[in-house]
Amino acid sequence: MRFLLILDRVENPASANALLGCRLAAQLLAQGHCVHLLELWDGLHTPPAPPEGTVQHTLAFADERLMNTALENGVRGGTPVPLRLLRLAAHPTAVAAAFRQLVLHAPRRTVDSRRAVERLDAQFHFDAVCAVCAPYRTAFALEGARIGGKKLLWQLDPYASNRDYTAPGGFAREGQLLEAVDGTFVTPQAMPDYTGGPLSPWRSKVHLLGFPVLLPAPETPAHTGTRCVFCGSLYPTVREPDFALELFCRLNAHDLTLTMAGGGWQRFAAQAERTATVLKDRFVRPGPLPPADAAALETGADILLSLGNAYDNQMPSKLFSYFGTGKPVLHLAVSETDPTLPYLARYPLGLVLQKKDGVTPEVLDRLSRWLAEVAGQRLPYEQVAALYPEFTPQQVARDFLAALS
Repeated sequence: MRFLLILDRVENPASANALLGCRLAAQLLAQGHCVHLLELWDGLHTPPAPPEGTVQHTLAFADERLMNTALENGVRGGTPVPLRLLRLAAHPTAVAAAFRQLVLHAPRRTVDSRRAVERLDAQFHFDAVCAVCAPYRTAFALEGARIGGKKLLWQLDPYASNRDYTAPGGFAREGQLLEAVDGTFVTPQAMPDYTGGPLSPWRSKVHLLGFPVLLPAPETPAHTGTRCVFCGSLYPTVREPDFALELFCRLNAHDLTLTMAGGGWQRFAAQAERTATVLKDRFVRPGPLPPADAAALETGADILLSLGNAYDNQMPSKLFSYFGTGKPVLHLAVSETDPTLPYLARYPLGLVLQKKDGVTPEVLDRLSRWLAEVAGQRLPYEQVAALYPEFTPQQVARDFLAALS
């Protein structure tokens, strides 16, 4: 079969969703299929080389990058609106992008992506075109595209039921989108929307698909002390560092280093400063990192730290890549209905601490004893893959293809 996958790197050049799309592409190639990638990028950070054997097409959106920077992605707080508009006015292409998006409701990313999909389909005659989202610009581009093959969505994040932003049009708009496509792939925690929920009319179009992230990991280089590593972004009310920082400050183990890489610390600067005062050089914040650098940090870790989401309809793919390493995983849950808990219960080297239990002497003793018990332990990849086969790239590709038959 011949596939086109649409990947969006405009807001995030190191997009995890784009990485997962490339991983699926590599597996489809390995199983004998032809794969093209249409990659949308920000005109500044060139997309990485695609998997060997794929055909890569690119579309640059420097105008939208400039618009997003000037308007701070529309996030409340931060720079006053008049100053944002003044910054926007300094870039004519960004002004045009804002006018198309906010006034005409026809973002160039959606319009030009639709045209590119139609042009590529006319040339290569794809059996299926899949938009890897979020963001959802590519989904809306595919919605209106006139093509001969199937239209598919891979919804790695929810649209209407995403609780940390208000999706334009809500469930009614998502229903229109689902009506226009042939199928959509979701992870299990999103299923309530389709089974008795507002998207139930489209249940027949929905297929479960895991994250293709369970991979063998390199050996950990020799080092002294214990390294605990978190790689990921922080979001107010969704994924916050407070519980982790308080826990490690109170533990204050002299041989334990806490490294938290990624963005989103602007809203948590005070907490980070207090932690640095206590832990000093045992608290490291390298900021956002390219995927290769983040992977190197995780390779050098002894303990991998997972921060639970506050919402139960979002499940971070990062946790399953942690499992693939076979290393001990410390998960800090903030919700009793955290969808990752059943998976963590099956992981032999996992420890779950609940924020609701607080940072008590009992909790600290439990953490300290666990750290001592799992020191130097690591599960064989084959054992982990047998526990979570649906998250191995090979099985994800098979499940993707089975849904098309």
